[in-house]
Amino acid sequence: MNFVIHGMKYHVEVCGNGYPLLLLHGFTGSSSAWLPFSEEWSAQSRLIMPDLAGHGETEAPADLQRYKIESVAHDLNQLLEELDIDQVDVLGYSMGGRLALTFAILFPEKVRKLVLVSSTAGIQTEEDRNSRRMKDAQLAKFIKDEGVPAFIRYWENIPLFQSMANLPDWIKNAVRSQRLQNTPEGLANSLLGMGTGSQPSWWGKLGTLTLPILLLTGSDDEKFCRIASEMQKKLKRADWICVEGSGHAIHVEKSEKFGTIVSEFLLNT
Repeated sequence: MNFVIHGMKYHVEVCGNGYPLLLLHGFTGSSSAWLPFSEEWSAQSRLIMPDLAGHGETEAPADLQRYKIESVAHDLNQLLEELDIDQVDVLGYSMGGRLALTFAILFPEKVRKLVLVSSTAGIQTEEDRNSRRMKDAQLAKFIKDEGVPAFIRYWENIPLFQSMANLPDWIKNAVRSQRLQNTPEGLANSLLGMGTGSQPSWWGKLGTLTLPILLLTGSDDEKFCRIASEMQKKLKRADWICVEGSGHAIHVEKSEKFGTIVSEFLLNT
C-alpha cells in the first residue's frame, strides 16, 4: 500500500485486527523486519509497518530536510490521519526507536503505549552531536563512493552487531538480503538527515511522558543497557527488560522471546 505524504511516496504494509500498532524499523531495515511477528501480533493488533524515508520501497529524496526526525514524525502523524487512526501503540527499534520517542514527544495524545528497542533519547551535548555528525558524514560518503554491498559488509562487522555472527546462516542471509535492497542515496541521506547527531536531544523531555513505556535491550549490548538504565530513571512509567543472550537486534537474535514480551506488554492493561 502506497501513500503520498507531504509530497513523498511512502510504502506501508498494513494487516491484522485490533488496536493499531505502528512498527518502525532500524537503519538499513524495512517493514519486512516485522513480518515474522505478523501472525502472532495481528491477532491482537492492526499492524502498520512503513518503510521509512530512504529505505525499502519508500522514496529517497535528495532534500535532507525530508529525513529530519521531526519531519518524519510529522509524516507518520499524517499517515495515521490518512488511515483514520486517532491513537496507536508505537514500537521502534534503534533508529526507529529514536523516531518512536520523537513521535511520542511531539504527539503525546496520539500514543497509548510505547516500546523502545535498543534505543536512545539522543546525544546530550552539542560537542558530541557535532562529532557524531562528522562521523556520519564520512560514512555517508563511503556509501556513495563504494556502494551498498561494500557498506553492508562493513556494517555487519561493527561491534554493535558482533553477537549476530553466531546466528544460523539462513537468518544472517535473510537480513543481508533485505539490507542490500536499499539504495546508496537512501542510506546516505538517512544517515545525514536522521542520524543520532542530527536529531535533538530528548533527555530533558523524558519526564513529560506519562504513558506506559517498555525499554528493551539485549544483555550483550552494554552501551544500550547503560542508556536504558539512565532513561528509566527519567521516565515516569517505564519498565526495562534486558533480554539475556542477545545483542542489539533483539527481534532477530531472540525473536520468539521478543514477540512474547511485546504481546504481553501491549495486552496488559
